[in-house]
Amino acid sequence: MVMPVVWWDGRTLPLICQEAVVTSSYPSLTHALAEALVDVLRFIDGSEDEQMDPDDAVNVLEGVAHVVSTLPDDQRRELIVLVGEMAAVEADPARREFLVEFPEAFGLIDDAP
Repeated sequence: MVMPVVWWDGRTLPLICQEAVVTSSYPSLTHALAEALVDVLRFIDGSEDEQMDPDDAVNVLEGVAHVVSTLPDDQRRELIVLVGEMAAVEADPARREFLVEFPEAFGLIDDAP
């Protein structure tokens, strides 16, 4: 008999996986990861110096910008479309603005005309 792995909060891995499947509202892994990436980058971008070292914040933001700006064209288009769809349904004005600016700010598209 295999004993389940118990995590720090008392939940087992199968329970955590079941919760993720049951509670997921994302149509794809790509969408879920894009949502998470945007939230992390937005947090870093808006962090005060006391929350995160400014040099570290810049390094992370520039590193992500480099990675996404070097994606193949089809993947860049996919991410641009996905972020646009996210912005279209976003209720929080500040997050919507971040999403709208994301493609240009992170090098997915050239500067706006």
